[in-house]
Amino acid sequence: MDKIVVEGGGRLVGKIPISGAKNAALPLLAAALLPSGASTFKNVPALADVRTMAKLLRMLGWDADSGGKDHTLTIAPPTGKKKPKLEAPYDLVKTMRASVLVLGPLVARYGRARVSMPGGCAIGARPIDQHLKGLEAMGAKVTLAHGYVDVEAKRLKGASIMLDMPTVTGCENIMMAAALAKGRTVIENAAREPEVEELGLVLNKMGAKVKGAGTPIITIEGVDDLQPIEHSIMPDRIEAGTFAVGAAMTKGDVLLEGARPEHMDAIIAKLRTMGAVVTAEAGGLRVKGGDVIPADITTQPHPGFPTDMQAQFMVLACMARGQSVIKEMIFENRFMHVPELGRMGADIVITGRAAAIRGGKPLSGANVMATDLRASASLILAGLVAQGKTEVLRVYHLDRGYESIEKKLKAVGAKIKRAKDA
Repeated sequence: MDKIVVEGGGRLVGKIPISGAKNAALPLLAAALLPSGASTFKNVPALADVRTMAKLLRMLGWDADSGGKDHTLTIAPPTGKKKPKLEAPYDLVKTMRASVLVLGPLVARYGRARVSMPGGCAIGARPIDQHLKGLEAMGAKVTLAHGYVDVEAKRLKGASIMLDMPTVTGCENIMMAAALAKGRTVIENAAREPEVEELGLVLNKMGAKVKGAGTPIITIEGVDDLQPIEHSIMPDRIEAGTFAVGAAMTKGDVLLEGARPEHMDAIIAKLRTMGAVVTAEAGGLRVKGGDVIPADITTQPHPGFPTDMQAQFMVLACMARGQSVIKEMIFENRFMHVPELGRMGADIVITGRAAAIRGGKPLSGANVMATDLRASASLILAGLVAQGKTEVLRVYHLDRGYESIEKKLKAVGAKIKRAKDA
């Protein structure tokens, strides 16, 4: 099993290319189940989760051939006598919750689907009740048995759906299902993330009629069929935010090539509040670090501060002289990186959903254990400023959402390498 070894003390200076967004790629690959022909996606990030989704599509009967190092993926439906398999098995869903995104497209196109229930995960329970609520409102019959959800509908019908919460994957599943439904579907309290807007854009390129994606109300007029497309996936705002924090905390100067500032308003605002100089440039976003200032942060659905940046900003707060308070309002168990940061000398006290960070104390290198994807990144960031060597174990979490993070950091001055854990 791999580990990441970091020697602290250097500044990050240079350019970092931002990869395609994982959270955009996964629903877009699922959307490739909708058209009758082959769709091609470019700027596909080379990540474990993307490979898992491609594997699932192959299990369903689609060809998912990668172009290799050019980050291109072509997805073609079954042809001839080859029939689709309409089940997402437990062995895959348990490794990646986003596997449930095939549910809406399969029901919309083939009238039924069987998907393993994803259950909870390390950072908290994330049920799919909103996905099923939407499909039931559109006329689907939903049956739960033996750890699987079976959904059937001769043809889905448009409906008005009020989500109990702005769930991203739930909203995306309903959007894909509604694209081939009969009539109009209106989703209220919809998720507003840029990745949802991106899915709306791609569905429209396929011939769907989606309005309002990226706003609280999304309207979809169902069509009879969709066409294959070619599309380049948007840059990853969370990867860009992670490297931005690295630049800020090391007093560095980094150009995040390809980053879109319009997707990162809340992240940029907090970086500036905490002392960084952030400017949009033609090639992306430049971040220059200085003396770090304490700040309070509350995670919220987009356009609020993203929960996926909470752990990284906690490390940045450790650099500030004074107290910062971070409130995690999205997931109930997303402070598991705190004990590991404590092993490095961080002074953090958790009370319920709030973490008080008393910063300004030097961190020291230690062996630490990654507990989830974003926690992995936060521990690497801590290693960049810690005295001595830090070894981050269980980095398979990291490889789910960051493409070659050690290579990108090394290229801008970090003393970092990937090694085998003995």
